[in-house]
Amino acid sequence: MVTTPATPLEAELLDLAGSVPDPELPVLTLRELGVVRAVHLRDTDAVEVELTPTYTGCPAIEAMSVDIERILLDHGMRQVTVRTVLTPAWSTDDITDEGRRKLHESGIAPPRVRHGSGPVPLTLAPPRTHTRTSEARETPGTPGTPGDANSTTTSDAFDTPDKSNTSHTADAPSASIRCPHCGSADTELLSRFSSTACKALRRCLACREPFDHFKEL
Repeated sequence: MVTTPATPLEAELLDLAGSVPDPELPVLTLRELGVVRAVHLRDTDAVEVELTPTYTGCPAIEAMSVDIERILLDHGMRQVTVRTVLTPAWSTDDITDEGRRKLHESGIAPPRVRHGSGPVPLTLAPPRTHTRTSEARETPGTPGTPGDANSTTTSDAFDTPDKSNTSHTADAPSASIRCPHCGSADTELLSRFSSTACKALRRCLACREPFDHFKEL
């Protein structure tokens, strides 16, 4: 939640602070990420910036603060104080529409919009609930062996009763996580953590390309 600047100079300084690229996701600015909350003038050339990390203990917060200080000092401020604000907590809903568009264009599936506030429900499920094995595990000569006259394709332990195999679903909400490369919703979870803690690694089952998903928070 960004606080409306009280003066034109505060608005200008807020734009400058928000123009700093995120150190972990340089495709986004801090404004697009939604972590710069407010700028307050404490004197004619002294300013305080409120910065909310994406999660407590985020390792990028120090780099963000240094970059904000640098750009505002270069703009003529004598003193810049960056204060970490934890309330209200940051949410992926704070990412702007422009930020979501840039994530998608860079090959990262943007987080789904949650709306509202309060606890975030967690759904624990196998990473893929419907799949077929590429080969049977029986020994040669037994029913179900590839190439055997009675051969059939088997499903794994998470197979559903429907054997049509027309849809592969990853974890419970995966149907709305679309591949940023081809747009398919037919994706699976490979790892709950990717290059950063805020992203998960997924793979598209249509174009077979792996991609990052910015997890909802």
